[in-house]
Amino acid sequence: MEQLTGIEEQVALVDAAARLIAERPVDVTDPNWQATMRQRPAPLDEAGVRDQAESALRSVIAVYEYGDEALRAAIRALFSRYTSFRWAAHLPVEATAEGLRMRVLHMSAVDQGADTRDELVALHCVCAQAQEAGIDIRPILREVAELSSRDDKYGMGSMRDILLRAAR
Repeated sequence: MEQLTGIEEQVALVDAAARLIAERPVDVTDPNWQATMRQRPAPLDEAGVRDQAESALRSVIAVYEYGDEALRAAIRALFSRYTSFRWAAHLPVEATAEGLRMRVLHMSAVDQGADTRDELVALHCVCAQAQEAGIDIRPILREVAELSSRDDKYGMGSMRDILLRAAR
């Protein structure tokens, strides 16, 4: 667990910077609220922490991928604690098998986040993009499923179950 200490410090810094943006009120009564949101820079750019966030996220995913179950559980807990980091930090989209693998590992580590439905939509989009690029998603989903949580957090199946269903 010592290898998480430095990474958690990076995650905490990004989380604090992103929190101000993540928790900023949005006036949905303003008829132009959506246009206003689209005109803003991406949250990590606005906070000035994109490089730190991507570096921390890549480190977290590497530890998750190669760690044992206890370490993976600690990574899942990290995403539960640092919700603004979880919301803001994402890897760039790469239309390759390795790009898909990294994104699915990230989803596995997030372990359904705050709402399984959001993760299901994201997984569907990621898989559709990969299939359009000619990538066979099934072996990647099965591989990552074996690293994923078996806890059914919200009554829609565990992350492992979700990935295995998507691999059919």
